[in-house]
Amino acid sequence: MNIRNYCYNGEKKFHLRDFDTNDTAEFSTREEAEALLAANQERMAQLQDRLYAENKEAVLIVIQAMDAAGKDGAIKHVISGMNPQGVTVQNFKQPSSEELDHDYLWRAMRALPERGNIGIFNRSYYEDVLVVKVHETLQTSMMLPDRCKTDKLFKQRYQQIRHFEKYLYQNGIRVIKIFLHLSKDEQKRRFLERIDNPEKNWKFSQSDIEERTYWDDYQQAYEDAIRETSTKNAPWYIVPADKKWFARLLISQIIVNTLEDIDPQYPELPADKKALLRQCREQLLSEDANCNPNNKET
Repeated sequence: MNIRNYCYNGEKKFHLRDFDTNDTAEFSTREEAEALLAANQERMAQLQDRLYAENKEAVLIVIQAMDAAGKDGAIKHVISGMNPQGVTVQNFKQPSSEELDHDYLWRAMRALPERGNIGIFNRSYYEDVLVVKVHETLQTSMMLPDRCKTDKLFKQRYQQIRHFEKYLYQNGIRVIKIFLHLSKDEQKRRFLERIDNPEKNWKFSQSDIEERTYWDDYQQAYEDAIRETSTKNAPWYIVPADKKWFARLLISQIIVNTLEDIDPQYPELPADKKALLRQCREQLLSEDANCNPNNKET
């Protein structure tokens, strides 16, 4: 599977309509995809272990999507094979009063992964060029001075985000940005399933329907944000989301490719440390040699 077909790094024209939400690449069945997903999960676990041990680079995975696109499920299934000690998941919901008293990138900076770790942002700082833009809530949601509230503000934020992600890359954090591209028809089907299935009622909110009325505005906002913030070192991946099984497979492949590009290695001990290990090994083996077989507990 060629993930380049789903990657936009800013080098050409971009329109969301050019990406098929129902695409499944060369996979015709769910079983084929899940077999490769399992292999990718095993490979991710191996690479994550080396990433953690090497402790040089970190990975930040940003996941953005419309409601019901499968963000939570993708996170749950894709990283299920990883060591939770080295993975953090941060959900970005409506900002708190404390967060609103800071710049919009502040809460993201506080949640960045440590070296050797993988951080996942379920929604992110991109909300401030998406929902804020769609609902025109800038005046009420941000305590900005009047000089900052200009018609250039979102253009400036795109630039700030590009610079922020360049800063992260230059300081050892790889950024993977994933947009789960869902069709309006599939969102409707999933909403109806949540309403009709008592076990999924808890997932549904009336606000989901209200947000759906802004569908076209959100599509435009996402298209603008992706076009303006995709770069060579922090590209966007447009992941078809109508088939959850394919979206999860593609996300796993993107992560595997990124980790393989990092190519983390287990640390090589210096000569004096290796000599110490040999001494410790000999000491442990000598315990067996000096053990009195007749002095056993009964």
